[in-house]
Amino acid sequence: MAGLEGLDLRELLAFEPKGGVIRFAGQRALLMDPVTLGLLRKELIGMLGMTAARGIFTRLGYAHGWRTAEAMRTAVAWPDEAEWRRAGGRLHTLMGQVRVERIERKDTDGPEPFAEAQWSDSYEAEQHLLHLGQAEEPVCWSLTGFASGYLSYCNNKPIYCAELKCVGKGDAFCHIVGRPEAEWSTECTEFLRFYETQCMEGVLGQVTEALRQTERKLRAKRQSLARAGVTEDPSGMVARAESMQRVLNLARRSAKVDTTILVTGESGVGKERIARLIHDESGRSHKAFIAVNCAAVTESLLESELFGHAKGSFTGATNDRPGLFEAAHGGTLFLDEVGEVPPAMQAKLLRALQEREVRRVGENTSRKVDVRVVAATNRELSEEVRLGRFRQDLFYRLRVIELRIPPLRERKEDILPLARLLLAEAGERLGRRVNGLSPDAADQLLRYPWPGNVRELGNAIERAVVLCEGPRVERDDLPEEVRAAPPSLVPTRNPRRLEDMEKEYILAVLAQNGGNRSRTAEQLDIGVATLYRKLKQYGHPEAAH
Repeated sequence: MAGLEGLDLRELLAFEPKGGVIRFAGQRALLMDPVTLGLLRKELIGMLGMTAARGIFTRLGYAHGWRTAEAMRTAVAWPDEAEWRRAGGRLHTLMGQVRVERIERKDTDGPEPFAEAQWSDSYEAEQHLLHLGQAEEPVCWSLTGFASGYLSYCNNKPIYCAELKCVGKGDAFCHIVGRPEAEWSTECTEFLRFYETQCMEGVLGQVTEALRQTERKLRAKRQSLARAGVTEDPSGMVARAESMQRVLNLARRSAKVDTTILVTGESGVGKERIARLIHDESGRSHKAFIAVNCAAVTESLLESELFGHAKGSFTGATNDRPGLFEAAHGGTLFLDEVGEVPPAMQAKLLRALQEREVRRVGENTSRKVDVRVVAATNRELSEEVRLGRFRQDLFYRLRVIELRIPPLRERKEDILPLARLLLAEAGERLGRRVNGLSPDAADQLLRYPWPGNVRELGNAIERAVVLCEGPRVERDDLPEEVRAAPPSLVPTRNPRRLEDMEKEYILAVLAQNGGNRSRTAEQLDIGVATLYRKLKQYGHPEAAH
């Protein structure tokens, strides 16, 4: 065999035509479908994240390159060792992993690096694009690892390769450069950590510690809830009211079907919690759940936020950037306040839902996305459609299934269990040992209509925990508007006397008006003299003024 150019797959590969052990350069080799490796890559990234997966594939490639160099040293009769050291690229091509081409350098290109090559037909770039879409960083991890391992063994010193351009991130070809560690500038050494086992150990250590912290928080929460006598739904939501139980049941059934869902209800009822329940109960639970408040993003930026943009497409677009649809690929995208999406964006959103593809701002090509969309609004979208402010076709596309969450005032059975749950959580978070609600405080919580729903209840309970001086929340610890809430007129099992209810109601309205007797008398439709007489009868201090 005449050196490097004479390397021939027929001489390096040995196999029995009827099957059995295959050998490459004397070492056992396997035939493996690249799609299988692509699926493995996808699963590792999903389980461990991009950093840990890259470290695994880089070191796997390094070990492969090292062993190949070791085997090739004696497998071929080399004219001189320089041929053996340069054979790594040719072997990569013969193995079918990538096609390696030399780069013709010009005098203006600067000093020639220790090693340099141009790659095409990279199986790694092909598989990453197939399973995960275009990346922001180079993706030929095991191939650069192979080159590093081969060169390191042959030169008896660490040689590290980096991919400067990559088809997997949108470049026309892959460009690799190899240098000894000392020759890499400090700003380029970030990639070297992927060759170290500490990379994986560090990530796994972080994951382990995060799991431990989560377990500690869950144990503390269960203990707090047990002390408060609170039981909750497996989703972490309170649903004593039949209307809320129906919502949770429908949400769980809907989660199993991969379709668009519209969650409606007043502000603060917990629409995002329902969206997360749908995600957690679906087949997409192992992928990302990404939420965006459409009302919080300006019209000019909303398209870029959802669909991404190309470098240079507008002022400030200094890099290619994927949008939230791409970021949520394989998972769930929650579009909160979807009723605030401007008309021009509604048409583009409809197209993304129908075609399951997006087009970045400044690009002419579309990208396929696999996303389950859950939208939410506190508006009456059917009325918005009638008024011409919301597209009818988008409305029907979003409302394949509609989940309408009742306001808190319509499910009074949930108020006290929710309050106790929020009390336990706030006490744990703020480090306050508050064990429960006094009867007066509980009674006042039931009287208040909660226009801000669960969000307002949570804020009121947190305030009470901060101000509470004893072991339980008292009526005076509650916000003023809650304390001033008039009594409910719904009869209980033990009806109260009419004059007691009248007294309580009059005093509540007076407190709500800050002691203003004229305004109180006007609202109650009685004379100021009548109000004064009643206050005097109740022994109220306002009667003395």
